[in-house]
Amino acid sequence: MSMNSRKLGTQGLTVSSIGLGCMGMSQAYGPADEAESVATIHRAIDLGCTFLDTAEVYGVGENEKLLGRALKGRRHEVTLATKFGFDIQNGRNVGMNSRPDHIRDVVDASLQRLQTDHIDLLYQHRVDRSVPIEDVAGTVGDLVKKGKVRFFGLSEAGATTIRRAHAVHPVTALQSEYSLWERALEQDIVPVLRELGIGLVPFAPLGRGFLAGDVRRAEDYPADDFRRNDPRYQGENFDANVKAARVVSDVAAERNAKPGQVAIAWLLHKGDDIVPIPGTKRRTYLEENVAAASISLDGAQMKLLDEALAPSKISGPRYGEHQMSMVDR
Repeated sequence: MSMNSRKLGTQGLTVSSIGLGCMGMSQAYGPADEAESVATIHRAIDLGCTFLDTAEVYGVGENEKLLGRALKGRRHEVTLATKFGFDIQNGRNVGMNSRPDHIRDVVDASLQRLQTDHIDLLYQHRVDRSVPIEDVAGTVGDLVKKGKVRFFGLSEAGATTIRRAHAVHPVTALQSEYSLWERALEQDIVPVLRELGIGLVPFAPLGRGFLAGDVRRAEDYPADDFRRNDPRYQGENFDANVKAARVVSDVAAERNAKPGQVAIAWLLHKGDDIVPIPGTKRRTYLEENVAAASISLDGAQMKLLDEALAPSKISGPRYGEHQMSMVDR
């Protein structure tokens, strides 16, 4: 099977309608398995899922190196996205840094790790409030002129930041958390994206696995698993969220699909300018995710899902306090 493509915004970037988030191959969800990760990347390309997402900070450079190795001889088959914006010193992330000279250094280092001469889509990973966004957009614009970068993106940026950046250099895509159980973007951000012709790349489209059905309480995950500290996986929040997510399983049963596939299909039905990037490090889950592109939901099912997982029905913040403080709204 080959996957359809979508235009990500109006700047001329076309990508596969579902992408692959590669973060979990190097951090956050338990131990890494390079052979399976590489096999998953190759299988994704074979299935037409060619929009690959990484970042300097994932595994502190290790994820980009992994992609560099996996894409030997196949770089031309994929659209490669990476991100800058953190200050990494001695192998540790010590805060934000989007100063122009730092951006230039990071991009050169990313190109080296990725073993490529250009990045297709370069995002600012988090808004650095100490650097005017105009300086960030201008610096990426210069990198575009030099041919090191093709398109500019933002991640977790608020409406005002998006407008200010776009006025200096066109923003092609916003990458932010958006899913059936995290819909804060719908009110203020999505209308701005559509007005300016900017695509939306939702990460964590399965609610960090919650919408895939097979969930456990926070304390049942290993210490190095992100979900162990996820407020929505804890205590009473967990109970309320399991209840809200039940309707996803009900719709999945009607469509003869898996709950995670319905969650991805819901996003695809929200607009053809939306390209989710479910993350996985295993071929089985990749194949399931990619198959979501062929699931159609009718108006009644969309309405049912919209209502059952309305923001008021979801319990707990999506991040702990420290991580929420880095989200620009």
